[in-house]
Amino acid sequence: MALYMKAAEILEKAERKQGALKTLVYDSKFGNIKQLFALVCETQKFSAILQEIIETTKLLKQTKLKMHLAKVLVYDLLMGQGLKCGGAWKAVMMKHRSRMQAVLARMKVKQKVSRNEDLLQAGVRQNPGDQLPRYVRVNTLQTTVEDAVDYLKRDGFTYLGQASRLDDLTLEGRDFVKDLHLPEVLVFSPRTDFHDHFLYKAGHIILQDKASCLPAHLLNPSPGCHVIDACAAPGNKTSHLAAKMKNKGKLFAFDLDAKRLSTMSTLLLRAGVTCQQLANQDFLKVDPDSTQYKDVEYILLDPSCSGSGMVCLRDNTSADQEKDQARLASLASFQLRCLNHGLRFPCLKRLIYSTCSIHSKENEEVITACLQQNPGFRLVPLLPQWPERGLEPLTQCLRASTSKTRTHGFFVALLEKYAEAGKLQQEPAVQISDSQVTPRSPPASEKRPAASSEESEASETEDKPTPAAGQTDSTPGKKKRRKRKKKKKKAAATAE
Repeated sequence: MALYMKAAEILEKAERKQGALKTLVYDSKFGNIKQLFALVCETQKFSAILQEIIETTKLLKQTKLKMHLAKVLVYDLLMGQGLKCGGAWKAVMMKHRSRMQAVLARMKVKQKVSRNEDLLQAGVRQNPGDQLPRYVRVNTLQTTVEDAVDYLKRDGFTYLGQASRLDDLTLEGRDFVKDLHLPEVLVFSPRTDFHDHFLYKAGHIILQDKASCLPAHLLNPSPGCHVIDACAAPGNKTSHLAAKMKNKGKLFAFDLDAKRLSTMSTLLLRAGVTCQQLANQDFLKVDPDSTQYKDVEYILLDPSCSGSGMVCLRDNTSADQEKDQARLASLASFQLRCLNHGLRFPCLKRLIYSTCSIHSKENEEVITACLQQNPGFRLVPLLPQWPERGLEPLTQCLRASTSKTRTHGFFVALLEKYAEAGKLQQEPAVQISDSQVTPRSPPASEKRPAASSEESEASETEDKPTPAAGQTDSTPGKKKRRKRKKKKKKAAATAE
């Protein structure tokens, strides 16, 4: 019964806008997070239908149940895999099962449909094309992509090679491919389950949506450098950063929740991460001028957001639009504070910002405000072949969605310091064209970063001070005059 009580509690908190559903589930520290997350998502998706069944049968009055608890119980009884509890609660629900099944059947007849899924409104119903593939990131700290592929082939999976277009990600059965954008990501059919697989338990693969792999892949910190993961838990992006760094350097990871940080520590241990320094601390209270962080060059910032990009969290039924907008404004304000704080680290070269939100208020609007307040930073264009861009005019950024990228909804922006770039070499980036980096025009007094070594050399030559006309011969002339004066003085002394 603990599963249903916890699911009901989370649904109630989500309804009161006390947090994103995914965050609430992970913060619950429930024993089986996967099971709880699935139950909460599916119950929320069918919420309106479940409520109609409950109200028609007057279940609350006859059982003394509260609405949220009744919803999760009715979902599992009628639409899920059956009740996973026993005792009095199961007996009560079984007593009313036939009446509830009759109501559900009448709803289908009335709407002329045969499946539960077809009862959902168009905005809530998941289209067949929106059923997302199972993405798996190979953890290169523990193995290689080639070895992982070979192991999976021996385990009965069928390898179809490298995907070359989005349609290649539509897979069935035990088929799988290498992703067309991210070299360490393998793609499987939607219902492939790896939770009990050896590669997962050994930390050789990480179950992570493709869009969620973008931030570390694009930030691409080099081995030996110092990196910050500002809002780190649950830790998938942290382990990805460590893999990019080859476990060399320092990876500072912050999270405000001690329990989530403890869970993250276990995940990183399984993934073979050794370069991390975890801190139970609010990133906004970290001192950028501390000597501990004086060499930090890269920051990954994935702050709390609405979670509106998560497929199972989408809720188009909210009636309180004003309250929703107020919550988005509050989140955007927090996100901007985090961004501005991150850009204060003195040796920072690049910061990548990401959210699992589809709202421009949390994405393009936050980035626009940040660039206005931090003129020494600019956007870097990302993955020119990626099919979905940021909203105009921020097309340097990336967006992701179920329809255009076959992932959860996501947003990524890469900011780069350029005020002093004339003194430094241009940072390498993953599939980024430096020639396209022109979102802002710096003041004439500031040097632009060179896009190539030739341009860099030219820039250095142009920036050297040039002597004014007539100034070139002034120094030798002065020396000759001084010599003549000395000779005259010696001659006068001799004559005396």
